[in-house]
Amino acid sequence: MEAIGVDRSQLPRHIAIIMDGNGRWAQSRGLPRIRGHEEGAKSVRKIVTRCARLGVEVLTLYSFSHENWNRPKEEVDFLMELYSQYLISERSEIVDNNVQFVHLGSREGLPDNVLTQMDITKEASSQNTGLKLCLALNYGSRREIIQAVKTIAAEVKDGAIEVGDIDEDTVSNALYSRGLPDPDLLIRTAGERRISNFLLWQISYAEIFVSEVQWPDFDADHLDAAIRDFAGRERRFGALQSI
Repeated sequence: MEAIGVDRSQLPRHIAIIMDGNGRWAQSRGLPRIRGHEEGAKSVRKIVTRCARLGVEVLTLYSFSHENWNRPKEEVDFLMELYSQYLISERSEIVDNNVQFVHLGSREGLPDNVLTQMDITKEASSQNTGLKLCLALNYGSRREIIQAVKTIAAEVKDGAIEVGDIDEDTVSNALYSRGLPDPDLLIRTAGERRISNFLLWQISYAEIFVSEVQWPDFDADHLDAAIRDFAGRERRFGALQSI
């Protein structure tokens, strides 16, 4: 692991990031919002590379929410093409660096070109054993939980499970993120202090780090600072602080 002043045992297993500030970054420079998204894609590569080198197990990036469909059509169309091109251009890097690609979210409503490139990237990286890169695309946590409830209800109706057997594992295994550890560290950029319908079940005990840096300017040094802050906290999971 690259030296950042943190012992490997203090490294978060799963880092989730709400990538905020692309539009404001562009507008503050007199540029169209889409330029901010282009620069934000460059930050994605930096952070994925850094997490892979540090030995982080899972990195989840909040890329496009269900609510984002309400943005101007021109911006949405640009974002969808950007996701498609990102998966094409970064596929060899993902495969060669032992990264496994995972999609978190609904496939319904996504353009065919995005679905195709996601499927190709997922298959090409399926045997990789390093960092799991989870792209939360067309994602909303409330909708995810509703879908999980429906899945569990159907299993109860079919007699596959009893109501009394439903526990936290039952719910976790019905979510998009089944099989993944819950996030230890949630980072949000651009100074915003909202969860924004992101991984509501999964971040129950995550440590939250808010960076004032807008996403296009967020780099490996900023990530390292967040990890060092995380390593210095005492995680109690609802218990009393030790004396």
